[in-house]
Formats: sequence, C-alpha cells, structure tokens
Amino acid sequence: MKLVSGIAGLLSLTLCGAGSAQNYPVKTIRIVVPFPPGGTSDILARLIGPRLTEKWGQTILVESRPGAAGAIGVETVVKAAPDGYTLVLSDMGVLTILPVLFPRTNYGIPDLAPITMISYSPHLLCVHPSVPAATVPQLIALAKKKPGGLNYASSPAGAPYLAGLQFAHRTGIKWEYITGRGGAQSIMDVMGGQADVLFNGMLATLPPVKSGKLKLLAVSGAKRHPSVPDTPAVAEYLPGFLTGSWQGLLAPAATPPEIVARLNAEVTRILFTPDMKERLQGQGADPIGSAPADSGKFLRDERDRFTKLVQETGYKPQ
Repeated sequence: MKLVSGIAGLLSLTLCGAGSAQNYPVKTIRIVVPFPPGGTSDILARLIGPRLTEKWGQTILVESRPGAAGAIGVETVVKAAPDGYTLVLSDMGVLTILPVLFPRTNYGIPDLAPITMISYSPHLLCVHPSVPAATVPQLIALAKKKPGGLNYASSPAGAPYLAGLQFAHRTGIKWEYITGRGGAQSIMDVMGGQADVLFNGMLATLPPVKSGKLKLLAVSGAKRHPSVPDTPAVAEYLPGFLTGSWQGLLAPAATPPEIVARLNAEVTRILFTPDMKERLQGQGADPIGSAPADSGKFLRDERDRFTKLVQETGYKPQ
C-alpha cells in the first residue's frame, strides 16, 4: 500500500509540474537587465515586454540591476527560482567575457538556460566631435602619435571592451580605458568629453550620432550596415574584424524545458512581426530568434574566442 501511495504521489507531482509548464505564465514575469537604463539591453526589454503582456495578459516587469560589470544582475537570476518568472536580458559579454577576465566570477554559462539570442547590433566606432579624426586610418595615426593619449570608454568587461581591446591589438596602438557602468554611461562619457572614443551597440549609439553629439567613423559588422550605408566597416581596413552587441534572453539553469520552449517560441514570434523587425532594423539591430541549443553553442564559441584573444594579447584586467 505504501508503494502504491508513493507512486501515486510521484505521479501527482509530475502532473503538477507538467501542468505548471503548460499553464505558464500565471503571474508577473521579471526581466532583469544587469546594466543601467538607456542601454541596448534595457531598450530591447522594454520593446519586448509589452508584446508579451499583450499575448499572455501578465505584467512584464523590467528591472535594472547594474553593478560589477553586469555580474550582480546575472547572479540575481542564477539564484532565482527556476520557474520562468525571473529572466535576464543582456549583452552576452556578461557570460562570455566577464568569467574569462575574472575567473572568480560566481557564475558561468552552465548556470543559465539560454532561451534565445534576441539580436545582433554591430558596434559603432565613434569619437567626440572635437577629436581630429574622421576615418579609421586617421584615428589609428592619431593614437600612434599620442600613445596612451586617447581615452577609450567602456564598461569594465563586455563586448565593447572586447572591441576596444581587439582594435588596439590589431593596430598596435595603446589607449587608456575609462570604465563606467555600462553602454549608456560610456556614451555619456564621450558626449561629455570625459573620454575620446568608444565602440558601442548601434541601437543605443545611433541616436546621439544622428544628433551630432558623437562623430561616427565606422561600424564593426562584417560589412556596411543599411542604417548607415555611407559609413565604412572596420573590416575594410582590418580584414576579419567583427564585434558587436549580441543580446540574449536566459533563465536559471533548471528551468523546465517546456517553459524555455514556450518563451523561445513567443519571443521569436515577436521579434519577427513586421513592425518589430522594421523597428529594430531601422535602429541597427538585426533580430535573431535562435533555438535554445543553438544559443548555447553560440555562447560557448564566443567564450572560447575571447579566451584566445586574452591569451594572445596577454591582457590582464586592472
């Protein structure tokens, strides 16, 4: 009798779990952005959130949790209940770069379940309008003329930091890194003259370029971007140069696959609705909407790529 009772209890728990996944969501979903408001991750979360609410009728709360180059926000999600109600939307540098630079980081790729890669936004290489350089060769020449004389704005670790490190390594220049709290802070630093140059995701950086507050030199994609067709790619001067802001949505590692699949299907659908796709591409972000397994492979490949760059440059964080 006890055996039968035990089996019945186990079956009840299994059905309950399946029912929970099937009925998901039934309450507010929190999307943690591990950077200050105004950056690419924040913009994307606030674009996607209302569409999820329209579909599911549940509130989507976008919560900014900046600090430690994104680690604080990511750790919040890693430690959250794996029930699909706490997610992180972020530049993937917090998973592929930060743990490489700082091995004592309290999480890694296995601690999160990839839902989907949301978008790719090439970096814009920009300078303060007063910097006497209007092209990539002119910037390189200026930096070589004044070793360490240019200040490069970036978060302490992340894709923009990788871009600056890779550019300096490829061109043989040296500049000083001015680290802030995220992409929005880096933009403000260059606009305000506290720093001279940055690479940052197009989605957040194109508006101040259009307003004349930043001077655009190049894009970091494999080729020119339709949003700025007259702007050259860095790869035209440095073949193979490719950086950018890859944004992804992830959940705690033990989140049920059924919930991950449901989130993947709905977010992907939203990304490729005609108006959302047009809006993103008009601001320089190309929607991706990859499957969870493909997203996980991308993260591992990017981590390996950055590990190799750090080994080649001998870079050690300050």
